Amino acid sequence: MSDAAAQRRARQTVINLALSLLATLGLVLAIVLMVPRDDTSKIQHVDVVSIAKQAAITSNEIIVTPDLPAGWWSNHAEWNDGTTDAVPTFEAGFVSPTNQYVGLIEAFHANPTWLALKLQGTKLTGAIPVGYRTWDIYTSETVHDPAKSMDYIAVMTVNRDDFVLLYGTATKTEFEYLATSIDFKLQKVKPND
Repeated sequence: MSDAAAQRRARQTVINLALSLLATLGLVLAIVLMVPRDDTSKIQHVDVVSIAKQAAITSNEIIVTPDLPAGWWSNHAEWNDGTTDAVPTFEAGFVSPTNQYVGLIEAFHANPTWLALKLQGTKLTGAIPVGYRTWDIYTSETVHDPAKSMDYIAVMTVNRDDFVLLYGTATKTEFEYLATSIDFKLQKVKPND
């Protein structure tokens, strides 16, 4: 009888181990389901218009921002006074309703080297007339999957050494909307000669 009792105790240990494992997994599942999770974006929305106005006052430059359609929002905006690369810039980031990114750089008194560095790894693939000006389109020489933010760059020369760059992962239609908005505002303050 002692062999049968030992076998029963050995089986009971395996059964108890399996039951305690199931209880632990059930407890972990219950905790995961009970803990509330915040699924909202952690990226703060930025008031790009007020930041651009403040940058214009600080810099004495004309800074334009696109009118954003419903569903768009800005995730960053800042003025760089040119202390790091000798080219003052206003930079902003926009997120489309489809969660695609478009970056904006307005460069003032830029030199050819600055522009060449921004366009490094891209090639001129076309030009799109938008409103009063033409945007030169540069695409990456390397195809990335998924696309990287500098794979598509639209460059508008405002005057000899002022440029506006749009870049990102948005659709061509979304780029054209922002380009048209920027061009329209620029035409009011810096008419194309």
